[in-house]
Amino acid sequence: MIRTDMPMRSWVTDANDPDCEFPIQNLPFGVFSTAATPPRCGVAIGRMIVDLAACEERGLLDAKGSFARPQLNDFIALGRPAWDRIRARLTALLAEGASTDLPLIAMSDATMHLPIRVTEFTDFYASKNHAFNVGALFRGPENALPEQWTHMPIGYNGRASSVVVSGTDIRRPMGQIRGEDGPVWSPSRRLDLELELGAIVGADSAMGQRISVEQAEGMIFGYVLLNDWSARDIQAWEYQPLGPFQAKALGTTISPWIVTQAALEPFRCKGAERVNPLLPYLHEERPGFYDLRIGWSMNGQRMCSTNYNVMYYSSAQQLAHHAVSGCPMRVGDLLGSGTISGPARDQTGALLEMTEGGKTPVTVNGDPRTFIEDGDVVSLHAHAQGNGYRVGFGECTGRILPAQE
Repeated sequence: MIRTDMPMRSWVTDANDPDCEFPIQNLPFGVFSTAATPPRCGVAIGRMIVDLAACEERGLLDAKGSFARPQLNDFIALGRPAWDRIRARLTALLAEGASTDLPLIAMSDATMHLPIRVTEFTDFYASKNHAFNVGALFRGPENALPEQWTHMPIGYNGRASSVVVSGTDIRRPMGQIRGEDGPVWSPSRRLDLELELGAIVGADSAMGQRISVEQAEGMIFGYVLLNDWSARDIQAWEYQPLGPFQAKALGTTISPWIVTQAALEPFRCKGAERVNPLLPYLHEERPGFYDLRIGWSMNGQRMCSTNYNVMYYSSAQQLAHHAVSGCPMRVGDLLGSGTISGPARDQTGALLEMTEGGKTPVTVNGDPRTFIEDGDVVSLHAHAQGNGYRVGFGECTGRILPAQE
């Protein structure tokens, strides 16, 4: 859907290119370093980075000194009034006609770092298409969706320690897989990606405190692309009765730029049609999804294109459900949406679905493939399309290294 809002322009001229992912309408936050500066906070504009720590030093911004830190957690913890104030100030400083005396760093001269200290990582399972496709492979189409799936967001607690920034290599895991006469010790032979959107929690909640969906909406700072790498053969052997464990612990890659909720607000839309009414604590007053074009590529070949609006549960619903037992949430918690898949084969966010469990190979640069091989590079991409501009996420890329046997 093309929006009709008129594009605002910046004096950073390449930010006005209609194909630029970082126009003035976006202003995503990240953490970068250069040969001359340690890791610090920045904002992307065109092919440049605004050095927010240097802006604070010059008195152009006030974020309580948080921009000199090597993660965004301290700034995020200042709360939504500070988020809105800093965004408005940066928009004014970067708008066409404003002074051009800002500390800018070329992206080509910067190294990007993990933008937050990930306090906890929870991954959900919120695409009905993905849940049905995977369930049908493991249990048959008649038992594909568990009874509770259309009543509540399903998730598991992952490993915050293995969340890494785009560009970090991922090593193929060793593990137990099913053999003819019991478990076999082996490198994973069915390594996969998962195309996801990650939500960054921007406020704490107390232990014992429940959160409404409306409150949860106000607690989300922004979003990243997220690839929850998955060893499907290890997963198939271990997942009953308690769900994924080592199959999901090998690594989770996120994009370095956090696109704020404010930047995505013009693209808010409805998600998938409900099968049945949800319990009142999961009711949304307004749609919690975004018209966000999203997909992935392997070794430079586009493999999938779909939309975030196919999802069944929003990030706010997932956050509200996460806290329904009184589980405390913290600034820097990362919530994975679950694999984003549309109804068609070329809209699936994982090779497990695309190849029907490895039975139907796909062609990648002329070669038949079922799962990820050593040396493969997988990249996620996403943007929301406005009128004459787009709000993008940048790269979310990882390369697979051989297992250490």
